[in-house]
Amino acid sequence: MELTVSDLTVARGGVPILAGVQFVLAPGRALVLRGPNGSGKTTLLRTVAGLQPAMAGTVAGAEERIAYAAHADGLKAALTVAENLAFWASVFGGASIEPALDAFDLRALAGRRAGHLSAGQKRRLGLARLIVTGREIWVLDEPTVSLDVASVAMFADAVRGHLAGGGMALIATHIDLGLEADVLDVTPFRALAWDVAGSDEAFL
Repeated sequence: MELTVSDLTVARGGVPILAGVQFVLAPGRALVLRGPNGSGKTTLLRTVAGLQPAMAGTVAGAEERIAYAAHADGLKAALTVAENLAFWASVFGGASIEPALDAFDLRALAGRRAGHLSAGQKRRLGLARLIVTGREIWVLDEPTVSLDVASVAMFADAVRGHLAGGGMALIATHIDLGLEADVLDVTPFRALAWDVAGSDEAFL
């Protein structure tokens, strides 16, 4: 089942940021969002993921199928790597954490508390949560932040594996992940000619 976005207008604080956004994401495919900082990619992703309402338009095919990964890693610092993954697996139905440990090279860190991990290790753990959700659609906002080159390649491999299994990925990123993916530049969908230079994209 496809994810279909039709004539979508998204807003932040009641101010429209993007208008008329349209795309279709099919099983086994990835769509990469492009655009400068502050252009509205985060707001679009949050709206597609159901975390905020659309001002207009529709998102079809998203119901209970999306796993969202944002700038925050969403970890419980007092729990170990394995315990964090087990917690999220239990929330989403109890999938095994073993594939996630292997996909992000976390097995050697399984007994370490999340609060004692480096920034890159925390990011890998945060992304590993995607695998244990079992959700078909991954919606990812700058997922490679804090990752080194080897970890970026690891993440790209995880996405390829997800797509090969019929999953889908919607990704906002400034870097080339080496994925076979369609690209959508959000710039033509800007709703207002207002200056957001210097804005923190985490809020747009």
